[in-house]
Amino acid sequence: MTRPVQIEFWADVMCPWCWIGKRRLDSAVARLGRPVDVVWRSFELRPGHPAVPGPTLRDMMAVRYGLDADRLGELFGRIEELGAAEGLLLRPATARPVNSFDAHRLIRAAAEHGLADAMAERLFAAHLTDNADVADRTVLTGLARDAGLDAGAVRAVLDGTEHAGAVLADRRRAGHAGIRQVPTFVVDGVPAAAGAESTAVLLDRLRGAAGR
Repeated sequence: MTRPVQIEFWADVMCPWCWIGKRRLDSAVARLGRPVDVVWRSFELRPGHPAVPGPTLRDMMAVRYGLDADRLGELFGRIEELGAAEGLLLRPATARPVNSFDAHRLIRAAAEHGLADAMAERLFAAHLTDNADVADRTVLTGLARDAGLDAGAVRAVLDGTEHAGAVLADRRRAGHAGIRQVPTFVVDGVPAAAGAESTAVLLDRLRGAAGR
């Protein structure tokens, strides 16, 4: 039996580049022609960020980087254009970043049922397309139900600390591995790409790993 290629996908649902990168990874995997095991790794872009929505991403970037309206329009327009090429409707400028810790816990919970991909897709779409509050537990429960999880089980996860240890372990693992940006792709334990690389580049890296 052909050994599956293990792909660790480091991402945060706050990140539009991660959703673009995920779609490109999906395309590369479909063209690889051999089994893969995709493992979601939790990476919090803003650990400790409030769970209550505040300024939009556009306003946050204007303050943090001193970018004017024209530069911000150009930047977000490019992200939206690249997203559209992957079949995504992105509205990152008006998204309001929130703490993503519980969202990562839900992806971990979904992974136990083979639903990590579906859960991640619902979270990406909720934050980056619908600009919903993905730190709100009522919103999270609805998204998890849409992804195929039992609502009661989800509420139990959110009301407790289940999977918190795994998210924190990934935080430490990222630090030890020197992973400082997302998306990052690690193939069979070897860093393969950082950033939303093209499908062609990702496919080349996957084929290289498959040949090892």
